[in-house]
Amino acid sequence: MPNNKRKNRGNKNKEVTMKPSNEKDTPIQDYEDDDIEEMQEADLKKLIRTLRSSQKQILELQKSLMDKIENLSRENEILRRNQNEMKQLVQQETGIVTEVKNSIDQMKNTIESLTNRMGEAEERISDLEDREQERIQSDQRKDEEIRNLKHIVGNLQDTIKKPNIRVLGVPEGMEREKGLEGLFSEILAENFPGLEKDREILVQEAHRTPNKHDQKRSSPRHVVIKLSTVKHKEKILKCAREKRQITLRGSPIRLTADFSSETLQARREWRYIAQVLRENNCQPRILYPAKLSFVNEGEIKTFHNKQKLKEFVATRPALQKMLKDVLHTETKKHGHQYERR
Repeated sequence: MPNNKRKNRGNKNKEVTMKPSNEKDTPIQDYEDDDIEEMQEADLKKLIRTLRSSQKQILELQKSLMDKIENLSRENEILRRNQNEMKQLVQQETGIVTEVKNSIDQMKNTIESLTNRMGEAEERISDLEDREQERIQSDQRKDEEIRNLKHIVGNLQDTIKKPNIRVLGVPEGMEREKGLEGLFSEILAENFPGLEKDREILVQEAHRTPNKHDQKRSSPRHVVIKLSTVKHKEKILKCAREKRQITLRGSPIRLTADFSSETLQARREWRYIAQVLRENNCQPRILYPAKLSFVNEGEIKTFHNKQKLKEFVATRPALQKMLKDVLHTETKKHGHQYERR
């Protein structure tokens, strides 16, 4: 019997050994208890190894998962921080945008205010320019009226002073003995004996000008003699021009016509030109009230103002060469006077 059992067991082992691998799931009840025990032990070891391997894999997987979770946590934290920073940046940018918008609004308001003020200023400037233009035109009219009035007054003064003779160089106080009329008679007797005997020459008035004597003034005041007629004045002045040297008690004096200040200034402006003409034997004369007369190429030429003289001189090369320097000097002098005004 035992041999049969072993044979049967051996046969069964052979059957088990020879059993295809795909029949491993054969129910345990087909085996005997010892076989089952042997198989359970082997399977258990295998299972333990498998479990250990699986446990190791699980641990590695768990570790890997933990690392990934940790990485994800860090990334999540970084993302959260970035998100917070982005929120802060967005808030800052929103604040900046708001400030910029407010600044732009303020600038717009300021620009609008400045534009309005500029418009008002331009209107005021335009108003002021119009007023200034009106003032300039008014001043020009006033200046023109003043010049016309001065001219009229000068003409009236010249008319009033036409019979007057102005005596220059008579010392102060000399008239105490005979008076100014007596001194004038003495001048006529000393220089023009024939005229002194002319009973028609009458002195209507005699005075010094200015009326008040200035002690600081070095030269004596002029003596103004008013004659009865212009004819007598011209006669005396003609004799004075012919005699050239007039004296009073041996001291040189001068006799001239009495003019207004404007006419005297106009006559003075011919002075240097007349001097050059005199040096060149052109026989210059300053006629009443302020005209220049001289001889050129055998003809007597008379000029009321310098502009007419310049136009004439431009047509006469010899005369232009003669008066070039003096006319240029006079032009510069009047230019400086105009600038000072």
